[in-house]
Amino acid sequence: MSVATFVDSHCHLDRLNLDAHGGDFSAMMEATAEAGVSHMLCIGVDLESFADVQALAERYPQVFASVGVHPLYKESREPSVSELLERASHPKVVAIGETGLDYFYAKEERDWQKRYFIAHIQAARETGLPLVVHTRGAKEDTLNLLREHGGGEVTGVLHCFTEDLDMAQQAIELGFYISISGIVTFRNAESLRETVKALPIEKLLIETDSPWLAPVPFRGKPNEPRFVAKVAECVAELKGVSVETLADITADNFFTLFNKAQR
Repeated sequence: MSVATFVDSHCHLDRLNLDAHGGDFSAMMEATAEAGVSHMLCIGVDLESFADVQALAERYPQVFASVGVHPLYKESREPSVSELLERASHPKVVAIGETGLDYFYAKEERDWQKRYFIAHIQAARETGLPLVVHTRGAKEDTLNLLREHGGGEVTGVLHCFTEDLDMAQQAIELGFYISISGIVTFRNAESLRETVKALPIEKLLIETDSPWLAPVPFRGKPNEPRFVAKVAECVAELKGVSVETLADITADNFFTLFNKAQR
């Protein structure tokens, strides 16, 4: 019998709550490996903390990093294209982001969000690295900016996806993948589950977005990468495949998209 091996395509290792492991990061990583998680992408959310993200990727061969400024982190220093390019030259940095637009929490702050997002798109276009996109309540602007500034040369992923099927399909047409988090296991996420059923499995990734959004049965507790198995179980059931098959396909998808990452 094959054993499922998972890739957590989006987590924040530098921000985890380690209480369940006695505050020991190494113990958390051991538990993650025991749960069948082979690789993780540790996501940068601001420039001030990027050194911590990079250090984790340097320390652990199974960890990769991204560089970017989250659309809700206005207090972070504004990213220039040149600075993103410089930091993305590191061998373990495999993506640009987390970037994007969030009009759900910051609908009055669209101008600077768009400006930041465009800088990330330009950096992704120049480096050839994929974009990690956070989008909420900003469907039209997200897609329009990707089209206008990506020039058909930028790929990436809409992470922690909760928007509608039409947005997912338009993003896939642009060369993007759709990443599913623990939200898919929530009782009130029926529309997301229907979206997952309709999407091609060859364009799906799975993630934890830990330390947030722990999947059922851990909802309400600090999330961590080993819980990506519960996301996989839910998505596998929705797609009518085994967990092992889902794990294999989403891992292949990860390394196809993040092709700078070494398996």
